[in-house]
Amino acid sequence: MFCSKNLPFAANGVGEKLKGLTLTRKLFPFIWLQQNKPLPYIGSVTGKCHNLRYLFRADLRKTAPNVRPTQTNRQPMSQFSEQQLREAFPALRPVENKKPFLFFDGPGGTQMAQQAVDAMVGYISQGMANLHGAFPTSIRTDDLLLEGRKAVADLLNCASTEVAFGQNMTSLAFSIARSLGPFLTSSDEVVVTELDHRANVDPWVTLANDKGATVKFIPANPNTYTLELGSLNEIITENTKLVAVGLSSNVTGTVTDVQSIIARAKEVNALVVIDAVHAVPHLTMDFKKLGCDVLLCSAYKFFGPHLGIAVIAASLFEKLPVYKLAPAPQAIPDKLETGTQNHEGIAGLVGAIQFIQSLGEGSTRREQLTSGMLRIANHEDELAYRVESILMNTPEVRLYRAPEGTPKTPTFAFTIENVNAREVTTWFARNYNMCIADGHFYASTLAEKLQVNPLGGWVRIGLAPYNTLEEIQLFEQALQEFISTQVKKPQPSQV
Repeated sequence: MFCSKNLPFAANGVGEKLKGLTLTRKLFPFIWLQQNKPLPYIGSVTGKCHNLRYLFRADLRKTAPNVRPTQTNRQPMSQFSEQQLREAFPALRPVENKKPFLFFDGPGGTQMAQQAVDAMVGYISQGMANLHGAFPTSIRTDDLLLEGRKAVADLLNCASTEVAFGQNMTSLAFSIARSLGPFLTSSDEVVVTELDHRANVDPWVTLANDKGATVKFIPANPNTYTLELGSLNEIITENTKLVAVGLSSNVTGTVTDVQSIIARAKEVNALVVIDAVHAVPHLTMDFKKLGCDVLLCSAYKFFGPHLGIAVIAASLFEKLPVYKLAPAPQAIPDKLETGTQNHEGIAGLVGAIQFIQSLGEGSTRREQLTSGMLRIANHEDELAYRVESILMNTPEVRLYRAPEGTPKTPTFAFTIENVNAREVTTWFARNYNMCIADGHFYASTLAEKLQVNPLGGWVRIGLAPYNTLEEIQLFEQALQEFISTQVKKPQPSQV
């Protein structure tokens, strides 16, 4: 076990050691910030060592490297300084005479880390340019994109040439779906799930409809909020050409056993698309071990700007006939990136990944990112255990949460008896300045199956590493106040 006070931070990816109350930055060639500039938003790393149980069960790590475990069976893991981490997010800094926000809307997008903000401002303020020029700002922009791909490759454990950027995950999914058209015929089948966000359903359903192919759904169990995988052999058949599944539900937090789905798909030579948008902020990812063909995620879910990321296995990417301009590059990954990319957004992505890296330790960026993600998960799991207990022990609340033993992210969907979800979130915002979302969250198939739409869908609270136990306690106080003052109690019947 190691203590957070001895944690070597990786400032801007160069693995510098903490010195006193200031971290120094070396000149990072793709961010262009002043050398040796103090980092007041990080400062010193202090705090006690906590004998916390290690996050991932050994048996799960061997067979499913992207699985987040339940509260039990953890070995010692150090906890980072909570206040130190919060200072890394400018949106969390106190403002005089202004009531602070309490951000419980992480599943819809986290707050941006200061390193991401600095990277974006650094790129913009030091001279922007388009690609492939002979002048310095263009050369630096070329280098920025290369570094962005390398940073993502280290985060997700893939090749940098397999990383493509785009407007968002949904746009990238539709672009890939269009490109897969020549591989599909009317006799083929496409498999999606009832648990997924529609961004990992409709691109592939649209493709199937365009080609006259059959669409099948892996059903969601309405009692466990997990996918029913007992009939995979009947759902994924010799006619299946593509299977799309989410690694983690953006509503219930359920982490799906994608390994069994991928294994069955590969038995029939079907392509597999993984929606990892909700998983990447909470789980250590390994694209190579997953063995899927496409993995999609979004930078704004893990402390960066609004930017979509697609990882496509080179064996597929090379032969993918993408829709593109004739003079545009033919090589991967550039051929999927239509038009000028969001260069400042890519700079912000690099900064966000550097923030995660700064929380970890190791001799390589991949090791530091893996360590940093374990620290994040450890902190979130402690808070999630508390949130789950609060919601499960409130009689007026119905929690849509997979049973114990099912891996889950710290995302909680619930309803309050006979109260519209928007009324709940509006009250929390007005009375406690809490950012809590409501709706179907584009998991509309699941919302219809569970019949939550008549009351406005779910209320969803999601955790990020900057959330604290004090905020959870305040949420509990607010919830009890809402129920006591806003929920109508049934009147006793008169005899």
